[in-house]
Amino acid sequence: MVVSEGLLKWVMRFYPPLLFQRIWVVKFSKGYRGVEVRIRKSFLNKNYNNTIFGGTIFSAADPFYPLLFHQIFSHKGYKLMVWSKSATIRYTKPAAVNLSFSIELTDSDIAQAEHILNTEGKFIRSFPIDIYNKDGEICVSLMNEVYVRNLNFIETTI
Repeated sequence: MVVSEGLLKWVMRFYPPLLFQRIWVVKFSKGYRGVEVRIRKSFLNKNYNNTIFGGTIFSAADPFYPLLFHQIFSHKGYKLMVWSKSATIRYTKPAAVNLSFSIELTDSDIAQAEHILNTEGKFIRSFPIDIYNKDGEICVSLMNEVYVRNLNFIETTI
């Protein structure tokens, strides 16, 4: 579904799996080139050690690269299947306070994906996300492998 950055921001803010884990979309960049996300610590997402539950942190990072790619290419008229194929996550510091992260797609990232979608039909690549506490310290680093399939691609063999 093709939607504006502002509308998707509000849809994601009230999407129950994010809302109840206190995951808040601050904004989507113009043209879906990036997103800024905050994770607020609350009684809804605290673990036994009084830090943010690791599943909440992972849930915050999981959907955004696929969403960015889907919106960018849907606005260009592509019919797609997009999802997170896999991820690796490394917790480096306890998340004892609110967290935040921003991700950005470069023109090169988008051009590479478009070229591969048009020549091979599917694009698979891992993208990093670092999640920070209020002091600017990295609490979590992860790699999110994104899968994008061009549903209109027709493979030709010679």
